[in-house]
Amino acid sequence: MSDSGPHERLAESVSKYLGMRPPDSLPRKWEKFSDVVLLPSDAFTSRGWAEFRGHGLWRAVADGLGATRLGQIGEVTGDYRESGVRMLLGDDDWVIRRESGVDYGYNMTKCMFSAGNVNERRRMGEVVSQGEVVVDMFSGIGYYSLPVLIHSEAAHVHCCEWNPEAIGALKWNLKRNGVRENCTIHEGDNRQSSGVLKGVADRVILGLLPTSESSFGPSIEVLRESGGTIHVHGLANSDSHREWSEEVVRNFRRLDPSYEFAISDIVRVKSYAPKWDHLVLDIRVN
Repeated sequence: MSDSGPHERLAESVSKYLGMRPPDSLPRKWEKFSDVVLLPSDAFTSRGWAEFRGHGLWRAVADGLGATRLGQIGEVTGDYRESGVRMLLGDDDWVIRRESGVDYGYNMTKCMFSAGNVNERRRMGEVVSQGEVVVDMFSGIGYYSLPVLIHSEAAHVHCCEWNPEAIGALKWNLKRNGVRENCTIHEGDNRQSSGVLKGVADRVILGLLPTSESSFGPSIEVLRESGGTIHVHGLANSDSHREWSEEVVRNFRRLDPSYEFAISDIVRVKSYAPKWDHLVLDIRVN
């Protein structure tokens, strides 16, 4: 295969398999890590590809992109935020992503992973101060907890999670990264499982989209009596970041008027959909 860029190599490999030029457009972007390529949800779905979709085409795509396994991204669904990835080539869906010195292992057809959140994962490892206790109310496989455990000097991290697949991956990740002694997993609905954590946290992470509002109350309860910081993930219109943030703060104030809630920072994580952004609101609680 010619010494060219990935798009050219993909086109060359697919054309060689088909014995002709591609009948329709090829994807212009994809995720690649380890030996895996994840195609976007609309790749090879047009009518022109209908008669060619199958093992031979997927093998050619993987060869062109230097992968041995091929998957296609789908919609994240359900209360467990289950992955929509489906395997096109290869049966083993266990993967390990290495990012910013952290190994994330998970079954990609069962557990979600948003590559676009990379900067926020890194940020969580930078903002936690020495000796802090952190409660991650929607920990998943350890998206934000692992950077905290590995890159900060946190005293302890409490992970709340109710997806059994994510819990299994989280346990593996804690062991793999050598930080399981500094983390406690609380299985089940965080509105109940966090009850044993009242008054322990300096910092709380609410990393659920589209909203974690049902856990606003429990996130206040786990904070120390002196207060702390809450990181609230959510979706806001692209031109209404401030308005969304102020509404979130008002909701917290209604839940517990005895605390003072103030906007510390508004972080844009990524574009989520046309005219909608994934934001993280940092709230200082006193």
